[in-house]
Amino acid sequence: MLGGRAVLVSSASTIVFFVVLFAAIALAPGASIVQERFLDPVHLRQAFFGTQTSPSVFEALLLNVKIFMIAEAFILVLALIVAIVRGIPGPVFFPFRAVAVAYTDLFRGVPLILVLYMLGFGVPGLGLRFFSSRSDVTYGIASLVLVYSAYVAEVYRAGIDSIHESQVAAARSLGLSRWQSLRFVVLPQAIRRVIPPLLNDFIGLQKDTALVSVLGSVEAARAAQIYAAEQFNYSSYVIAAGLFVLLTIPLARFTDQLIARDRRRRAAGAIV
Repeated sequence: MLGGRAVLVSSASTIVFFVVLFAAIALAPGASIVQERFLDPVHLRQAFFGTQTSPSVFEALLLNVKIFMIAEAFILVLALIVAIVRGIPGPVFFPFRAVAVAYTDLFRGVPLILVLYMLGFGVPGLGLRFFSSRSDVTYGIASLVLVYSAYVAEVYRAGIDSIHESQVAAARSLGLSRWQSLRFVVLPQAIRRVIPPLLNDFIGLQKDTALVSVLGSVEAARAAQIYAAEQFNYSSYVIAAGLFVLLTIPLARFTDQLIARDRRRRAAGAIV
């Protein structure tokens, strides 16, 4: 009885909230202008499918997906290497730890768009035989990898530090070396624990692929900009935003499910 009443109250409050929000927008003095500039059905359709002179926002989104998938693979590997290097003990490895710390501090402190400018316009100017002749997409992926690996490395490191030292001691007592203990005991548990925050970082990565357009790549955001500049209508931005949301929501819900499952597993372990 109480559960049904709670559902009714929450449903009613949600409906009232959205009705009030819709009424406030619809009754605003400039509502008709906003609808014409941002929600025109003809322009929404043309922006989605493209015209003879402007690219399709939907087709341009495929480049965002490509950039995201490639960058994600490199980030997972590079960030794990940086996290492991930061945790190597001993004075012999101090220079490596210092480089890892400097890397994370540098690329967590510099905005992504500035890294894009420096790599995208600086590396070609060096005149290097191989590195200076890459495409703008390559420089964009490299920038995303450098910046996001610094953040993900800290997520990995937090997961590694969360494993109790007794587990490493137990592995060493069974004859495993330090590297074997890290590989077979620490990393499997640490990575499983940090999957939800990793997925949250990749949600941000998915959106930040739009910044690669500053180097000239025609992805979804740039395609929307081209259409808006050509037609003097901003419905293309609504299409681009909606497509990014459709990409992000499944990953966000999957992250919520993983967090809820981990919470239930921890609660069950605490009860036992």
